[in-house]
Amino acid sequence: MSTARRRGILAVVTATVLLALGLGVGVVVGDALGIRTEPSTQMTPDEPVVPEVTASVPAPRFTMVDAPDSPRVELALRDLSGAGDAAETEGEASLTVAAGDGDASDDSYTLSGDAASLHIEAESEAGAARGVYDLADAVRTGTDVTSLVGDHPAAQLPFRMVDLGAVGVDPDPSQWVDGTDYSHVSRAFEDVYLSEPPYIDEDALAEAYEDWGTFLAHSVANGYNAVSWPGFIEFATFDEVPGGPVYPDGDPHVARALALRDAFGPFWDRAAELGVKIFLRTDMPTLTPELAAFFDEQFGGLDTENPELWATYTAALDELYAAEPALSGILIRIGEGGNVYQEPGWDYYSEIAVRTVDAVRAMLETYSAQAEETDREVIFRTWSVGIGDVGDMHTDAESYHQVLDGIDSPALIVSTKYTLGDFYSWLPLNDTLAEGDQRRIVEFQSRREFEAFGSFPNDLGREYQWALQTLLAENPNIEGVWTWTQDGGPWRAGPMSLYLKTGFWQLYELNTQAAAALARDPGADIGQVTVDWAKEWFSDDPATVEAIADAMAQSRDAITQGLYIEPFAEVRTFALGLEPPPQMWIFEWDILTGDSATLGVIYEITGDRVDETIAAGHEAVATAERMRDTVAETDAATWRDPALRDALLGTLDYQADVLRLLGAYRAMFLHDMQWHDTLDPAAHAAWAQARDEYVALADAHLEAYTGDLDHPAWNLEAAQHAVDRMDRDEAMAWTARGLLVLALAWLLIGMIATRTRLVRRPGAAAARSTWLASTRPWRARESTLGLLPLDRWLLIIVPGALLVATRAVQTSFLSWTHLAVVLGAWVVFVLVIDLFLRRRSPWPVIAAVGGVVVLRCVVTLAALSFTGPGGYWFAFWTDPTRRAVYISVAFALFLWVFVAAGWALSAQLGRRRATGAVLTAAGAGLAIPAIVVAIIGLEPALSAWNDQMGLLPWGLARILGLTTYLEIPAATAWWAAAFGAVVLGIGILLALPWGRRAEAAQAG
Repeated sequence: MSTARRRGILAVVTATVLLALGLGVGVVVGDALGIRTEPSTQMTPDEPVVPEVTASVPAPRFTMVDAPDSPRVELALRDLSGAGDAAETEGEASLTVAAGDGDASDDSYTLSGDAASLHIEAESEAGAARGVYDLADAVRTGTDVTSLVGDHPAAQLPFRMVDLGAVGVDPDPSQWVDGTDYSHVSRAFEDVYLSEPPYIDEDALAEAYEDWGTFLAHSVANGYNAVSWPGFIEFATFDEVPGGPVYPDGDPHVARALALRDAFGPFWDRAAELGVKIFLRTDMPTLTPELAAFFDEQFGGLDTENPELWATYTAALDELYAAEPALSGILIRIGEGGNVYQEPGWDYYSEIAVRTVDAVRAMLETYSAQAEETDREVIFRTWSVGIGDVGDMHTDAESYHQVLDGIDSPALIVSTKYTLGDFYSWLPLNDTLAEGDQRRIVEFQSRREFEAFGSFPNDLGREYQWALQTLLAENPNIEGVWTWTQDGGPWRAGPMSLYLKTGFWQLYELNTQAAAALARDPGADIGQVTVDWAKEWFSDDPATVEAIADAMAQSRDAITQGLYIEPFAEVRTFALGLEPPPQMWIFEWDILTGDSATLGVIYEITGDRVDETIAAGHEAVATAERMRDTVAETDAATWRDPALRDALLGTLDYQADVLRLLGAYRAMFLHDMQWHDTLDPAAHAAWAQARDEYVALADAHLEAYTGDLDHPAWNLEAAQHAVDRMDRDEAMAWTARGLLVLALAWLLIGMIATRTRLVRRPGAAAARSTWLASTRPWRARESTLGLLPLDRWLLIIVPGALLVATRAVQTSFLSWTHLAVVLGAWVVFVLVIDLFLRRRSPWPVIAAVGGVVVLRCVVTLAALSFTGPGGYWFAFWTDPTRRAVYISVAFALFLWVFVAAGWALSAQLGRRRATGAVLTAAGAGLAIPAIVVAIIGLEPALSAWNDQMGLLPWGLARILGLTTYLEIPAATAWWAAAFGAVVLGIGILLALPWGRRAEAAQAG
């Protein structure tokens, strides 16, 4: 067999192997993306019913009151008195309140008497106070107080907790006006804290105590009896921990902890007086630099599977509980953390380091045992964001059992969101709440962070009721609720609405009251809760109240259709090993996303329902406009406070404006994806029309609401990037076609030049050389013999220019980062190869590599030539077959670059040294860009690249971080650099001369 034939066979075998490797990579990429859907079971709450609204009945003024002398009852009577001052009253009445020494958690009572004389009889102070509060509610809402006469059983769910609301948060407009602060830190008590001794500003602390008193009184009146208080290690000295103390003598952490205890101890004591439990709410592990160093010394780092590590925290809790007996326990979360939760100027921080079943169990067993010994409770949140082996315990029953089975401490309470995921609509009921033998509480959110931060009307009462009734029927261990009145998500990226303080917080107060009412009685008339809320805050006029209640009854339709895309939201979608939320086109909160992955997948799932989906957006707008008209038609004179009428109308106008904007955007991107999918000119024309509508609405929205603290403009930056890319797709497609024709012409010339007179034409010899050297690299040296200077220059210019142009088109001329990394790697590769050649001719390897570059560009340009980069990425995300074929060919050609380069060099350097030269160049081409990325930082580098390419949600980098969300280790760039360095080192060893005889043998 001839040498040429053997080489040809070897080339075919090599190409086949490379294609197989490419196919394997394509399959692996497809598996890694893991894009799939499965059916989702929706919640099925009852249809809203607006009950008959009757005229208010004036209440008597209670002029004679005989009641126990206790803080709880005294506060309730103050609420009753305030209700009488604010409402219409008629006549006088006496009130007698009697409380026994029964179970402190028993809030049952009996009301007897008539309109002139009422008597409350209760087994405990809790029941006595609850009876007075119920009378106060009746007075506020114009309900006949005698309608309450009778027995009132204890609340079905005895545990009813709220967050800290906006206590201690300064409503400073300058912190909200920018609207891009996505930190989850409340900055509560920021004015109280001092960086130096005495660490506490007493004047600010006094104001915060008044703030706390208002919140506490309001929450107790609403029916809540527990508060989650942010913080833990800030209050702990860690003096008596095993192996401690953690902090050296004179360390300010100790003095600050003692100062904070002295400051906030009275806050907690006041809660205890009112029968309210305080749970310290913290991520685990929470650290300071000194505590982290202590763990390094004791355990070699964050060994979260070691119970002794957790004993450090529980020992600190022992000391804290002894000093502050009003504290009832600790509330733990492991599923989120990091800098997004770090208070500015403080060195307390958290890490997501509890990622295994053994770690969770070690933590909970240690904390539960300590809680039992100290007569406290520990609340464990199952919330997680998909990170680690326990990342799905919030949504997967099997995972829940793996984590919690067998941990049956009576001091342990497990807290779980009622939705199968975060607080989004369209999610199923969280069926993990039906699992396990532990005590359970259900989490609700009043100010829905993903639904305009509570700035849209959003009556969740029916959904809450259905969820609670369903769960209680399945799990008798559910004993309470946790209602988030304010918290959840970023504090300063939405409206400056702070619970009980500023903004239109009354709008989401409805959900707080509904959750409490349902905790007391899951069968409560939830429509009446809405009516009573409207009476309390807006009007006692039946027509006006009915109009408000009717508007609220329509609010869920506006939310579920306007802020969600039904075909996508109604199924469970999985990608990248995670379960993206049902609202991915708004990622997250107020960022209208523009990434190709999200928009492409949403379109693919929407399928043939594009027109229906666009129509749903328009119907949401119509619903919002009907709600607005209903409220606007009420008589302004019937409203209790004109400012609240203006607030409600303003938020309805704002909602309609946002939904119009979103409706145009959904039409724009769905038609754009439809064009990429079908190549239908009509779809492209529909896109252009929707695009113009969206741009006009976006401009108007930004002009109207930028700087509006109550109705902030949405973040449209990512959407604008999408518009910019969409605008260029058609031009990029034509540019790709033109470049493709030129590239194919270059290849064709190279193929036929040998057999025709064309070879004598300028440049034809260069084309012939690149074709020959790239397809038969063993002939690279032969192909470059006798080349004229022009042809030699063309060997560099044509592939180089085509590479730059192809990458620029692939990025729509919008990503210098992509170009810099790709071209930088190529430049390093070529320069290193040139170093090995020294006085030898570089043209054979230039011809071989340049030819393969042309072939790779042809493949990419072919993919871009249909509908531009948008179509390229649309196919990548949505078409597994096209993706696998493209990756197979592109990856095979990528590897062929190195094979061809080595083959072309072997004639000059020998096989061993040629292999070494290619490995050295490839290693350097990887290591040097990787080092640059590592120095810049992997997260900033990936974020800049993604911003310009628009592949994954723009908001991801601003909120969680790409590396955190995708679980990419921060050291990945350094690892890549190290791998490149190893390849480089191996290459150098192979490339070095091993002696004359060995080199001569290699050359032969």
